[in-house]
Amino acid sequence: VQLQASGGGSVQAGGSLRLSCAASKSIFSINTMGWYRQAPGKVRELVAALTRGGTTNYAEAVKGRFTISGDYARNTVYLQMNSLKPEDTAVYYCNALLRNYDYWGQGTLVTVSS
Repeated sequence: VQLQASGGGSVQAGGSLRLSCAASKSIFSINTMGWYRQAPGKVRELVAALTRGGTTNYAEAVKGRFTISGDYARNTVYLQMNSLKPEDTAVYYCNALLRNYDYWGQGTLVTVSS
C-alpha cells in the first residue's frame, strides 16, 4: 500500500488544518487507517485511527478537536484539526495496518504558532 499525505502547513493557535492521506488501494480492504505524529525529541504517537468497520479512536490530547474520517470513493482518509495548539506542532504521518503489517506515508509538517 502506498500512502500520500498532504495538507500540512503553518497556522496560528486556534486555527484549523485538514490533512489528507490518499491510499493506492481501497481503504475498505485496510484493517485500520491512522494518523500518527512525532514532535522533535519525542516518540511517534497515535493521534487518531479509523477501522474498516467505522470505529474511531483518538488520543486524549486531541479528543474534541480532531476528527478522522474516510472517503471510500476516493480511498482517502482525512484528519480535520480544529482549535490547534502549539503542542500540536509535529510531523504527521499516515498509517495503514493491513494483514499485521504497517505501511507509512511520508510525513507532513504541521506548525502551530502561539
